[in-house]
Amino acid sequence: MKNYNINIKNTFYGVLFVGVFALIATLIAEVDFFRNLAISPLIIGIVLGIFYANTLKHKHPATWQKGINFSTKYVLRFGIILYGFRLTFQNLQEVGFNGIFIAFCVVFFTFIFGYIIGTKVLKLDREITILCSAGSSICGAAAVLATQSVLKNEAYKSAIAVSFVVIFGTIAMFLYPFLYKLGLFDLNASQMGVYIGATLHEVAHVVGASVSLGEDVSKDAIIVKMIRVIFLVPFLILLSIWLIKTGFHNKSEKTKVVIPWFAVIFIVVVGFNSFGFLGQSTITAINFVDTFALTIAMSALGMETSFDKFKNVGMKPFYLSLILFIWLMVIGYFLSKYFF
Repeated sequence: MKNYNINIKNTFYGVLFVGVFALIATLIAEVDFFRNLAISPLIIGIVLGIFYANTLKHKHPATWQKGINFSTKYVLRFGIILYGFRLTFQNLQEVGFNGIFIAFCVVFFTFIFGYIIGTKVLKLDREITILCSAGSSICGAAAVLATQSVLKNEAYKSAIAVSFVVIFGTIAMFLYPFLYKLGLFDLNASQMGVYIGATLHEVAHVVGASVSLGEDVSKDAIIVKMIRVIFLVPFLILLSIWLIKTGFHNKSEKTKVVIPWFAVIFIVVVGFNSFGFLGQSTITAINFVDTFALTIAMSALGMETSFDKFKNVGMKPFYLSLILFIWLMVIGYFLSKYFF
């Protein structure tokens, strides 16, 4: 019992320690410079965590590591579950079958394309390939973190995927509105909204790019983006089944199919939120807690990441993310132009 209490105490201190980093990241994200760039606290959190991991980590008590590990697993899953309060099933109706079809094509064909290019052409590590492809095809950093929970990969691989997904998502956030205003995108407002929502990586990127083009664009952009987020759940379930059936990690587990429980609860939360039982102020408060929980998870992820491991991987993750960025621009334009 004594050792049990000590473990709980060390885990609590570790989570509290990571929470301080998340709090700092949240405050930094509120600075006008970062708000104008639509840089979320999640991204700032992982940067702070990586900086700490490569400078001062050796000075913190080793017993706090339990809290850091707890943050990358359970706090993360808690954050993914709460993410469901950002969505309702009514969102599906607002863009109709065509909007859902476009989101589906982008998510699943982008992932498959990314996996083939990463593993067959670039000969990249399979776990990093899956993470980069999931982040590009679904919802950026949140998708990478959720996929990590199923994949059970080393933390530095997730940090690599998040880094490149954020870089290209940020580029797209500025590039899309610029090209649209130049008249290079032959799309009406609704089509442009679908295009942005279907192809930009982070929710923050979608909001940043679409709001600058007006309400008619941002409305459809955010809805389509949220539909992509909903597809995270079947994606995780299918990925889990595929990992087990193919013996991705351990061939002795071929007969077991593991469905990620947090993904199922996520859908339940979306269903609950669709009834509108909670007021907007309550939803806003829950979303703040959710963002903070995900920031804790990202900060902890950064704390597990060493620059040496980045060097060992080389430039292949960058090449894969660049190829997926171009793929999204092309396939997303085609789908938005001719299917919406």
